Amino acid sequence: MKALTLAATTLIAATAAAADTPELVVYTYDSFVADWGPGPQIEKAFEETCGCDLKFVGNGDGAALLARLKLEGARTDADLVLGLDTSLIAAAKETELFATTEVTADYALPVDWADTTFAPYDWGYFAFVHNKDLEAPANFKALGESDLKIVIQDPRSSTPGLGLLMWVKDVYGDEAPAIWEALADNVVTVTKGWSEAYGLFLEGEADMVLSYTTSPAYHIIAEEDETKAAAIFDEGHYMQIEVVGRLAGSDQPELAAEFMQFMVSDAAQTILPTTNWMYPAVMPSGGLATGFEELVTPENARLIEADKVPALRDEALAEWLSALSQ
Repeated sequence: MKALTLAATTLIAATAAAADTPELVVYTYDSFVADWGPGPQIEKAFEETCGCDLKFVGNGDGAALLARLKLEGARTDADLVLGLDTSLIAAAKETELFATTEVTADYALPVDWADTTFAPYDWGYFAFVHNKDLEAPANFKALGESDLKIVIQDPRSSTPGLGLLMWVKDVYGDEAPAIWEALADNVVTVTKGWSEAYGLFLEGEADMVLSYTTSPAYHIIAEEDETKAAAIFDEGHYMQIEVVGRLAGSDQPELAAEFMQFMVSDAAQTILPTTNWMYPAVMPSGGLATGFEELVTPENARLIEADKVPALRDEALAEWLSALSQ
């Protein structure tokens, strides 16, 4: 009886302790929470300092996060959203669901950062990744004139897919529809997210895949495979800056703000380059892992101002849909 009573007391105490532990819910994209992604390490590192239960919820790719948030509105269970980017910031602010949050960091970004709603945690350049034995095109026009097979992502659900639309629009402006018409024959398929597209490329289903100039670092560092490369376009490369933001309706506002500050800390920034395979928003104290120095760096960085993206997005999406539906 005493043993039973002790067991019951221990269970009650454990249950009470769990009930007292605050939970922080972070919506993010699937690859972030994968076993090989940064999620597990970020979760462990933050929980060691916060006395909380950090819960990542994967939801497809980056653009799908905003769609889910719009659907849930103020009823959302999320305290934070991690994985939107500069192409989605304006649309996210229009929802009026995000709160201003003060984050202090010495950013190592190619552009100045003054936004007070979202904090950047990593960044990179979009590029088409291919095997090194392929003679890669030097620009979009050359790609459209080739017989190369490519895999891209849907701009309605994927931040790389949306980034590609902005990249083409930024380079070609009114000529963008003609570029998409030329590229339509090259597109093998359009996937919902980055993971599916990159997987198809690795399986040999396409010659090139829309990804990042940093993607070969994964193969170099994690696999000791130097057969992958990113094609450098003479037109320049569009940048992506990924951000984290706090929901105004969060019931853990202080803890959510603490997480945003943690994401730009050395602890988190050290994890991200070799798990999310992007450049850190703040340079880690130990620098970048050996292998990053082998990556190519575009000479011309492109980025449309966040507040100008929504109007261009609607136009570019219509052009893309028209070309690929023919």
